[in-house]
Amino acid sequence: MGPIAGAAGAAASAAFLATNNPSAGGFHYPTCPFHQLTGLWCPACGLTRGTYQLLHGHVATASSYNVFTPLVVAGLVLAWCAWLPVSWGAAPRAMPSWIRRTLLSSAPTVLIGYGVLRNIPVAPLRALAP
Repeated sequence: MGPIAGAAGAAASAAFLATNNPSAGGFHYPTCPFHQLTGLWCPACGLTRGTYQLLHGHVATASSYNVFTPLVVAGLVLAWCAWLPVSWGAAPRAMPSWIRRTLLSSAPTVLIGYGVLRNIPVAPLRALAP
């Protein structure tokens, strides 16, 4: 029941987002508390706007808001696909240990590095800001 409710919630959220452009006024989405307090872009800034673009088939534009947008959306879909059979009683499939180790050791470094780089105000890095 959980994966179905999760999918329904995700579908409703996607439908709402697809019809309410976060870049165009109108409905006001919550602002990033980190950006609001510091004026800096966090590694997640731009994901909502990027997801809106992705829902409309604009992968390049989605990536221009946040390079991780397609990866985050794909990761959520894969996580749901892994959750569904387990909720129906199937044995969970273990992630290979080398993938788990690589993700756990590199993901924080990549996210923090991305967060730092997108706030450096030089021409090539300015493109990383949403």
